[in-house]
Amino acid sequence: MNALEKAIEIAGGTTALAKRLGVHKNVVTNWKTRGVPIDQCPAIEKATDRAVLCEQLNDSIDWAYIRGSQQPA
Repeated sequence: MNALEKAIEIAGGTTALAKRLGVHKNVVTNWKTRGVPIDQCPAIEKATDRAVLCEQLNDSIDWAYIRGSQQPA
């Protein structure tokens, strides 16, 4: 099972994940072949309570650097 499939399962299905993300279910379905866009990865990570990480969804950027570059609150 890949990371997106795991996120879909955790959310309770494609429609449920799409609703949590504020997108149409067809958008999530398209990610199965096109890949998850970088801008959606943090929302999916949050929706799955970090059970699926950005790094697992899209490895085209250095998420460790992004995480480390956050300013302290």
